[in-house]
Amino acid sequence: MKFAIITHVIHIKENKEFFGYGPYIHEMNIWLKYVDEVIIVAPLKDGRPIAIDVSYKHDKIDFRKVADFNFINFGRTLSSVLKLPLIFYKIFFAMKNADHIHLRCPGNMGLIGCFVQILFPKKIKTAKYAGNWDHNSEQPFTYKIQKWILSNTFLTRNMEVLVYGNWKYNSKNIKPFFTASYSESEKGLINKPKLNPVAEFMFVGSLVSGKRPIYAIKLIEGLVSRQVNVSLNIYGDGSEREEIQYYIEKNNLTDFIYLHGNQNRNSIKKAYQKSHFVILPSKSEGWPKAIAEGMFWGCVPLATKVSCIPYMLDSGKRGILLEMDLTKDVEQIKDLMVNQNTFLKKSQKAMEWSRNFTTDVFEKEIAKLLMK
Repeated sequence: MKFAIITHVIHIKENKEFFGYGPYIHEMNIWLKYVDEVIIVAPLKDGRPIAIDVSYKHDKIDFRKVADFNFINFGRTLSSVLKLPLIFYKIFFAMKNADHIHLRCPGNMGLIGCFVQILFPKKIKTAKYAGNWDHNSEQPFTYKIQKWILSNTFLTRNMEVLVYGNWKYNSKNIKPFFTASYSESEKGLINKPKLNPVAEFMFVGSLVSGKRPIYAIKLIEGLVSRQVNVSLNIYGDGSEREEIQYYIEKNNLTDFIYLHGNQNRNSIKKAYQKSHFVILPSKSEGWPKAIAEGMFWGCVPLATKVSCIPYMLDSGKRGILLEMDLTKDVEQIKDLMVNQNTFLKKSQKAMEWSRNFTTDVFEKEIAKLLMK
């Protein structure tokens, strides 16, 4: 089988290998176990891989480079319009050459892929919509276009669309799905340290406004001001790092909050294992891996009520759904920390739920999709 991937993920080539964002590549390597040849249409930039990057594991990769583009301002829009004909051309011929077409959405490449795949109604196709599928949520117009095309069974034929969560009013080609990071063999026993003398919190993700890392910091600041012994370890990097560093120093939080930057998968895993809580106050999510991974290792999740997160947390039985009211959220975290037994029950429920979604189960589901 010749498998074509259309993705916005930016790649780097080093020593004949193609590297990209770790969680995405780890997932795609599971798909690639079941294909003979791979065509990848994606942006490629100069540079060297960083800690969070990993490489594809396949012997036959045909990488077709396209320019990175976006429509965030007039200048970028004008430049992108000039790039589009060549990008359309490369996506069209990748799809024409493939036996199975796979779109990664939402994103700019996914948007173009949604339009081009209409021209191949008989080809077998899948799309992974990694964003929020909730039809009532506020989303960029381009995301709404992608969702509309993907769920329109007249325009989009012979495709299964994998989405996070089980939503009402879906068309017949929409398949509730999940993602996974850890295998059955990693289901080791976890003995969480006591919340005293220090309760450890984690934030894992890009340091950008959409993830709201500053709110995570303010939660810790609120607990510190109430004489609660806590620490927060932040893993990730992004445009808000300098602002975050300044806030930490300005508010005398350097003894409680630590910035670690991007770290590899094993380092993050060890951090989950010794942490009590994982925080993710995002504005929007699909299936937040940081939450699912933390839960796998018994971290109690603190997350916003977006996308399928209320389902993941069982409406708060497996964690805390943040109200995004700082006083209320600090108090409900503090109340949970008062009772070690209550914390341990939530921790156990979180772990038991997350361990239903291993890479072994994920691989079986992917194999079913590709063997049809």
